[in-house]
Amino acid sequence: MTLMFDHVSIRVADRSASERFYRTTLAELGIEPTHAGTDLVEWSDFSMVDADSKHPPTCHLHVAFVAPTREHVEAFWRAGLSAGGEDDGEPGERPQYTPGYYGAFLRDPDGNSAEAVIHDDVRRGGNIDHLWIRVRDVDDASAFYAAVARHTGLREGRRWKEGRQFRGAWATFSLVADGTSQTENLHIAFPAPDQRTVQDFHQAATAAGYRDNGAPGERQNHHPGYSAYVLDPDGTNVESVHRR
Repeated sequence: MTLMFDHVSIRVADRSASERFYRTTLAELGIEPTHAGTDLVEWSDFSMVDADSKHPPTCHLHVAFVAPTREHVEAFWRAGLSAGGEDDGEPGERPQYTPGYYGAFLRDPDGNSAEAVIHDDVRRGGNIDHLWIRVRDVDDASAFYAAVARHTGLREGRRWKEGRQFRGAWATFSLVADGTSQTENLHIAFPAPDQRTVQDFHQAATAAGYRDNGAPGERQNHHPGYSAYVLDPDGTNVESVHRR
């Protein structure tokens, strides 16, 4: 597997406001939509769809996008402010995260944290550099991702008192229990090289006691392919998907 995320999807309360925010900010990073329709807007590995009565807006998520240069980070931040975003941390060095780290932070219309970042180990070949997912219990959440790691290409990374990091190819996500509100209504999909991997992912998760949210099979939805879904302990919808 060469990519960590097949896609990360968020639900939004106000489609026009969120689309304006993400189109404007991501364009400053050289990231343009790969699909735009009535069902969703997608920027390769990141997409947004409308919230509805059964699927509320995503909240309390942090998503960081790859910036080619520091100047791109600064342009992202300025553009976001002009597009209705709120300042959540002006452009600057943050070496406490990793060497060469330079980022800027905004709040999107639903209050999620959106960042542009460049650092010494920034992702290659995708738009999302990392996620921070707030969880109820970091050990419980980590156990889920450890159970499916073999089938998603994940390996454990940095550990600290309040968090656990999982690494893929040139991208990471961290599970954080720091007393703030949990991330809700998030969808994460990991790529699978074949249908058997999708089946093994689903079997490993359900055998470990995690909730089935869609058995392996062909899907003709926002992201067609052969896929399966399970829910992690905090309700994040986690997918394994094989595309022909």
